[in-house]
Amino acid sequence: MYYSLSSFGPADRRTEELWLDMTDLQHGQVRMHGILSNTHRQAAQVPLSFDFPFYGHYLRQVTIATGGFIFMGEVTHRMLTATQYVAPLMANFDPSFSRNSTVQFMDNGEMFVVQWDRVRLQGREQEGEFTFQTALHRTGMIAFSYRDVPLPVGLIRSPQHPVKVGLSDAFMTVMPSPQNPDIQHKIIYEYHRVEVDTTQITNHSAFEFTPLPTCLQHNSCESCMASVSPPGCSWCHATDMTCEDYAPMDPDSTLHPSDSEPSPSAAALPDSPVTEDDTKLIILNKGKDVKMGPPRDHGALAHSGIISGVVTAVVLLVALTLLALYINTHSFDFIQQRTNYWPSMKYRKHQTSYTEVEDAGRGKGGLIEDDQY
Repeated sequence: MYYSLSSFGPADRRTEELWLDMTDLQHGQVRMHGILSNTHRQAAQVPLSFDFPFYGHYLRQVTIATGGFIFMGEVTHRMLTATQYVAPLMANFDPSFSRNSTVQFMDNGEMFVVQWDRVRLQGREQEGEFTFQTALHRTGMIAFSYRDVPLPVGLIRSPQHPVKVGLSDAFMTVMPSPQNPDIQHKIIYEYHRVEVDTTQITNHSAFEFTPLPTCLQHNSCESCMASVSPPGCSWCHATDMTCEDYAPMDPDSTLHPSDSEPSPSAAALPDSPVTEDDTKLIILNKGKDVKMGPPRDHGALAHSGIISGVVTAVVLLVALTLLALYINTHSFDFIQQRTNYWPSMKYRKHQTSYTEVEDAGRGKGGLIEDDQY
């Protein structure tokens, strides 16, 4: 157990307490994201002003998506909807349909709030506008609040985009390829998920996720091994001496689940097809293949290292010189082409993958400065 979940209906006072009025400037400066408010199937990274504990791990950056969720992973990949998310209402929303649809966020140092305001489902725009928000509190508490939900969540299903409500986290492990031991696969393994009863989502409803104690709160071997709340903590030397709720199975690998965890299913094997809703994603790290060979002589290794260092320095110096000459002769072109660059991520059509894109336009304006991203 990582979170306790409480639900509140229209008659509960807590529902109004959890809803943050984004028009009230006393809470902090609200920013409308110009990219997310004008596009579809896109995500953008936003820094946090405080350390937010998510499943016991502290984060200083999150990724807001137009599809009604926040991606919490540090390693972005082509399937943001699969796991590592905070999803008040993950669905195929298209803020670009209307000038009234916006994605707003606010950070006052105590909480980070994202609101999807008057957004509509792509291809089903006539079914109404959705307004909802999620709040990440400095204490680790997470709130989902709903103001306008024009149709039951069970009727939102779409083949183009997963529909989920809840929390999910995962870890990454490295395993050798069955076909070629010299190639290592990175597997993102979802170890926990909190799913919300979507029948309780109505106008003026809310959910509150309260974090429970985790092994990561212990900073010494003694307190870790003596932990009662939660029980079963292990002091892990392989991960820079941290207190974890699992123990490494192999000293040559990192972040493996304990023996009590289920092993990856066939869906996690390299030859298995990966769907857009697969929670055991394979990422093939082609750029950093590990090559194993016989041990080499230390003297020869040092000599070759010196030669490699000199060659690298010469190549770098030549490259910098050529770059300086190019910029000097094309400076005006650089200024014209790069003034409005926003580093955001755009989903490819009919997929949950993304690429970096240029600013698609400022059709709705906003309070965001370019240099915040």
